[in-house]
Amino acid sequence: MPDYYLINKPYGMLSQFTREVPEHRVLGDLFDFQKDIYPVGRLDRDSEGLLILTNDRRLNEALLHPSRQHGRTYWVRVEGTPTEGHLARLRKGVTIRAKGKTHQSAPLQARELGEQETTNIPPRTPPVRFRKSVPDAWLELTLTEGKNRQVRKMCAAVGLPVLRLIRVGIEYLQLTELDGDAVKKVSSEWLLPRIGL
Repeated sequence: MPDYYLINKPYGMLSQFTREVPEHRVLGDLFDFQKDIYPVGRLDRDSEGLLILTNDRRLNEALLHPSRQHGRTYWVRVEGTPTEGHLARLRKGVTIRAKGKTHQSAPLQARELGEQETTNIPPRTPPVRFRKSVPDAWLELTLTEGKNRQVRKMCAAVGLPVLRLIRVGIEYLQLTELDGDAVKKVSSEWLLPRIGL
């Protein structure tokens, strides 16, 4: 029987088990996973949030193949004041560079989060550096594709540099379902319907 884990990847951790240099934190620092476990998808070192780990090889193809276009939702703290123009450009999809080529991002969902929605976000360690003279805001973005550092590149392209990025959802699966745990083992019967499989 395959094993399935949800993790809340912290800032500064690589989405891998191989430690390239001694000071890098890796997934194995969170929990003593068995040897055949691997992450389905990735979050870059500077990003936080929801990641699925498994030894079910079929899940990678079923979830990540471009034809699936599954939704991934991110909460993104950006520098600046988002306008409806910024959001409209993001929703339409902006042009970014991916693997040395020009890529037209697919349309996505974008909205500004209200203050009430973000009050329970725990502080990051280390803290985000803010500039008192520059406002910031939280956005919610839902994408159906996953190029390397795509959210950061898209926000930068519309003039809203990213200060913090948290993946809060994969399809119907929510980060809050970890109940504050860093690692949670789940069953296939529980997980697969939540990710649309």
